[in-house]
Amino acid sequence: MKKIFFFLLAILPFAACNNATQKNKKLVEAIVNAPDFSADSAYKYIQQQVDFGPRVPNTKAHDDCANFLSAELKRHGAQVVEQKADLTAFDGTVLKSTNIIGSFNPEKEIRVLFLSHWDSRPWADHDPDPKNHKKPVMAANDGASGVGVLLEMARQIGKNNPTVGVDMLFVDSEDYGAPENFRGENTEDSWCLGTQYWAKHPHVAGYTARYGILLDMVGAPQAKFYREQASEYYAAWVVDKVWSQAQNLGLGNYFINQKGGAITDDHIYVNQISGIPCVDIIHYDPNSNSGFGAYWHTINDTMDNVDKNTLKAVGTTLMHVVYNEK
Repeated sequence: MKKIFFFLLAILPFAACNNATQKNKKLVEAIVNAPDFSADSAYKYIQQQVDFGPRVPNTKAHDDCANFLSAELKRHGAQVVEQKADLTAFDGTVLKSTNIIGSFNPEKEIRVLFLSHWDSRPWADHDPDPKNHKKPVMAANDGASGVGVLLEMARQIGKNNPTVGVDMLFVDSEDYGAPENFRGENTEDSWCLGTQYWAKHPHVAGYTARYGILLDMVGAPQAKFYREQASEYYAAWVVDKVWSQAQNLGLGNYFINQKGGAITDDHIYVNQISGIPCVDIIHYDPNSNSGFGAYWHTINDTMDNVDKNTLKAVGTTLMHVVYNEK
């Protein structure tokens, strides 16, 4: 499963959560005009990542894509930090990793954090054909889609800044967790290595943000984004903010206002280590065995599973969220 799997969070004390964080937190009360989000542009950004090939750490495709992402953020006016680190995978492999952070309005004290992982899974361990299990995943949806949405947002923000500071965090070495058939010692912390490193070593000393929003697998045709339960536990008010904005925009067919499952993903470490309330926008299919699409962690995670309508729904919602922030 991807960084563990979806399950109901019966173990978490919901009655006690978020009482303190509710103070001075308000839902979006009115729609403020936001720049138009171009799904065509986001789709192109996803294609450009895929064109490098699988972006597996310690490969040329990975390094070339890192250079591309940094250059695009700089081109749109962001202040860019490349955070390089040697991270040790579950099997002892040293991953030459790069977190890429693009900051807009760096002087602003009030900040909003967006993040998505940009690396590819090294093994298609959920492919129905065992012959493909050692092949890398192209990761068009599981990785590149979130980055594509954020790059298009960066393009728009570079032309028309919102009133708050915005940080785009592209995290590395997220999907290098142990393959399905691994029988050695392994914990859920073998996933999301780039985010764990960033949370312990932020790009700015003492960095904080009002809240964070993680994008993971946000491009599938007719994707459904339920209210992920770890997000509800740590940052229910942020879930309310995003999902209510989507409802106001008529996008409730994508942002389903119902409880989904819970997942160990990058947002967990942002919440637990950084202390920044962070939510996960992630496609969830309650009718599948994995909770994800049939192409997940297979060689079929290609551009065929990226839909411009879904990209439009996600990007439009987030643009309205950030431009309504005061």
